[in-house]
Amino acid sequence: MEIGVSTFVETSPDVQTGEVMSHAQRLREVVEEIVLADQVGLDVFGVGEHHRKDYAASSPVVLLAAAASQTKRIRLTSAVTVLSSADPVRVFQDFATLDGISNGRAEIMAGRGSFIESFPLFGYDLKDYDELFEEKLELLLKLRDSEKVTWKGGHRPAFTNLGVYPRPVQNPLPVWIGSGGNSESVIRAGLLGLPLVLAIIGGSPLQFAPLVQLYKKAATHAGHDVSKLPVASHSHGFVGENTELAADKFFPSTQATMNMLGKERGWGHYDRSSFDAARSFEGALYVGDPETVAQKIIHLRKNVGITRFFLHVPIGTMPHEEVMRAIELLGKEVAPRVRDEIARWEAENE
Repeated sequence: MEIGVSTFVETSPDVQTGEVMSHAQRLREVVEEIVLADQVGLDVFGVGEHHRKDYAASSPVVLLAAAASQTKRIRLTSAVTVLSSADPVRVFQDFATLDGISNGRAEIMAGRGSFIESFPLFGYDLKDYDELFEEKLELLLKLRDSEKVTWKGGHRPAFTNLGVYPRPVQNPLPVWIGSGGNSESVIRAGLLGLPLVLAIIGGSPLQFAPLVQLYKKAATHAGHDVSKLPVASHSHGFVGENTELAADKFFPSTQATMNMLGKERGWGHYDRSSFDAARSFEGALYVGDPETVAQKIIHLRKNVGITRFFLHVPIGTMPHEEVMRAIELLGKEVAPRVRDEIARWEAENE
């Protein structure tokens, strides 16, 4: 069971002061967070791509590369790369470069993206949303699997027998599919034999168990060994010294962000009752003391089949020292509890 952290590198207004930190400051803070995650024994750190004023990481791979030379073992991944509006050749080159710098610790998490700002920015039409992703994923996998590639598609200039460099340390370079729970994307990942990441940010995580089974069924149908295909989840959360204190610290910025996004997307008002319901044992918020968070992750592993867990922290802007403390507790206290319990459980069920 792998445990890690993900971030969107938020620079939204501080809920207490209204101040907005610079993009540069937040980027430097995230490098410190990645270094700490490595030091406390976490397995993976993911950075999401966005192209908005309130998110600083339009180029996750550059941020991950800044941390690569300061870390030793933690895996470094996008979360996600918006492949639909990117050039797969450049994506492959960038992550192959990261793989070299980190000596084989880079991963690509490819997705359509839940935000659409990158489409007009890079000249793509939203009516091609699905077709863009399918075509570009096909090219990315060809680039991963062959040093020289011939390509012709509908959304990128063709090329013939060209080499793409540098080549990564890992062969093949890991490519995960990020999904918000769409059955078509889950089936596609299974048929292609690619690892799957599910964004579990609402409702009951147990509702995702049928999707994991659908993924495995598709993979089996295509002849892939499902025992070698990891399934990850990405969920919001925060670890504190005690559960109520953790909840009180995490709620204000979470509420501000959820209501800001809610205005854009037509969601209902997010209040403390919504928050508290989501942090219940069956909810999708992983907020509490180390034991509380560990037990929820163990529950997720046993009942949904998740083998890698991303704690997404923070939502919105929180004090850097509080985020660092949450990462420390996740690595030093939550992860060992989860790994020990899952190891015992798997041994009993062999």
